[in-house]
Amino acid sequence: MGWVIFVAGAVLSWGAYGALLYLGQTQLGNPLKALLCVGVAYFLIGVIVPVIGLSSQGALSGFNTNGLITATIAGALGAAGAACIIWAFKAGGLPFYVMPLVFGGAPIVNVLIGMIIHPPKSAINPMLYVGFLFASLGAAMVLYFRPTA
Repeated sequence: MGWVIFVAGAVLSWGAYGALLYLGQTQLGNPLKALLCVGVAYFLIGVIVPVIGLSSQGALSGFNTNGLITATIAGALGAAGAACIIWAFKAGGLPFYVMPLVFGGAPIVNVLIGMIIHPPKSAINPMLYVGFLFASLGAAMVLYFRPTA
């Protein structure tokens, strides 16, 4: 059950991400500067920390091709998502619109892609589609009933 702590960490990190990224982007005056800062952070946390950890375990070698390619594509998708959020802000989107749409839509996409990668062994429960509807309605309700700034 320790994994729940890391889920909470992701929720808190990504929950603050959009608002702080927007603020940093406006303070820097250029969305590419904000993207560069995101890239530096990805490098520090996503490259330096694992290299140190893997080195200390003696596990810095032995990458298999399929895992290497798949994980790199996943990383590129994460970075592309960050870039898309930055450009959504540049195009006039505000965090209280952009982020609920991203976080309302992402779980739906995640489940659909997960079903492609790991096809269901039995018929899909119709409640899944109700869940999709509720996820969409939840994002819409967050947008509609948000406090005015």
